[in-house]
Amino acid sequence: MAPMILISFDIDGTLEMGDPPGPIPLALVRLAKERGYVVGSASDRTLLDQRRLWDHHDIDVDFVSNKHRLHEVRAQFTVRRGIHIGDAIMDEISAHHAGFDFWYADAIPAAGDENWVF
Repeated sequence: MAPMILISFDIDGTLEMGDPPGPIPLALVRLAKERGYVVGSASDRTLLDQRRLWDHHDIDVDFVSNKHRLHEVRAQFTVRRGIHIGDAIMDEISAHHAGFDFWYADAIPAAGDENWVF
C-alpha cells in the first residue's frame, strides 16, 4: 500500500533545528514518520547539509531536495496529498508550483482540523 501523505519541511525558520530555529518541533517530524507518511525536507540548504542535519538528529527521512525542485519530489512518490511547511513566500510559491498544499510553520492547523494530517 502506497503512503497517502507526503510532508516536506523547510528547515531554517521552520524546524526547531533550523538557523534561525523555527516553531516546528522534531517530534512532529517523528510522528509523521511513525504514521508511515513520506517525510523529508526541501530547503535552500545543500542536499549534503540537509542529510547531515537529519543524520545528526537521528531521523531517517525519505528525501531531501531543494525547494525549487519540489515537483521532482512529487514525481518520485505515489501519494494522494503533498504538503510543504515553510516560513517564506518562496516556500509557498514552490509548494503550489509542485501541486502541494502549503502551510506557514507558525500557522499549521490544530490537531483534528479537517485540513490537517494528525
